[in-house]
Amino acid sequence: MVAVALGVTSLLFLGATGRLFVFPRRDEPAPVDAIVMFAGSPGRLEHAVALAAAGYAPTLAVSVPTVDDPCPPPIPGVEVICFAPDPLTTQGESRWTAAAAARYGWRSVLVITSTSQTTRARLRLARCYPGQVLMSPVPPPRLMWPYMIAYEWAAMGKALVVQREC
Repeated sequence: MVAVALGVTSLLFLGATGRLFVFPRRDEPAPVDAIVMFAGSPGRLEHAVALAAAGYAPTLAVSVPTVDDPCPPPIPGVEVICFAPDPLTTQGESRWTAAAAARYGWRSVLVITSTSQTTRARLRLARCYPGQVLMSPVPPPRLMWPYMIAYEWAAMGKALVVQREC
């Protein structure tokens, strides 16, 4: 009986992990008021710059929480904004996005984040920003997946239990 319960629990855990962090809901890029890149794993900046250069938005906002994080070079026809969120978390990036949207009149954003962070970023943004949010995730390097999934389980628990506000 214990073995069956452990088996069922393991299957539920693996299913939830897959749905929430490995295969989250993703959106097709579409024209928006701004592209916002949340800081993190490699590949995000290149993806954000490519979408901005392709004309998906007139504004690209890039989270650069430390001096070591690069701000992209100018992109013709695109306003580039680099910001340091406060706090230096997904919650801080979501708060910044909401404040910037109010300031600049953004009604829609395309958020670039990692695949594993997509569900939590969507949750955080829904608490702060009333506009349309599209998510365009970038997969982290394969060797980072175990760490990213463990981190996301802890961060999602924190977002659901401890930090329930914007």
